[in-house]
This record gives sequence, C-alpha cells and structure tokens, in this order.
Amino acid sequence: MEKVTEILTELENADNTTKNELENKLVNCGSSIVPQLVDQLQVVRGVKRGVVAMTLIRIGDASIKYLEKAAHDNKDFEWVAEYLIREIKGDIAA
Repeated sequence: MEKVTEILTELENADNTTKNELENKLVNCGSSIVPQLVDQLQVVRGVKRGVVAMTLIRIGDASIKYLEKAAHDNKDFEWVAEYLIREIKGDIAA
C-alpha cells in the first residue's frame, strides 16, 4: 500500500483521470488511513485538499470520530470538520 503522502504527491501534476484513480486508491485503503487523511486535510491546499475531503466522505462513518477530535483540537479546522461530518451523515445544511 502506498503511503498517503506519496499518493498526495502524485496529485500535484495529475489530470482529472489520474486524480480520480488516486482518490479511488485512497478510498480502497480503507479506514486505516483516516487518521493520516485528517492530519493532511489540515495542511494541504487546492486539489490535494479536495481529494482528501472527498476520500473522507467516501470512507464514511469511520471518519467521523477523527474529524470530531481534530475539530476539538484545532478551532480553525472546526468548520471544515463539521461540514464533512454533515456530508457523511447526509444531513441537509440548515
């Protein structure tokens, strides 16, 4: 299994097809990579951030407790975590 950081590095010059393949590769790694993804989501920007966020949403419920912890520990990240948790739960934003 490729490390999360290696896959994210590949995203830097990826076209849309490659971006989708890399996102699928991350999703296929499963919930074991969620802690790394949540950490990365707090530091990466641009395409990388979008792919990490979508991966967490696609992994689903396993992401929630790590997002909640990150929101608690990093108040600047709180709104991002809350948004992703709503997406995972399928809640409609009020």
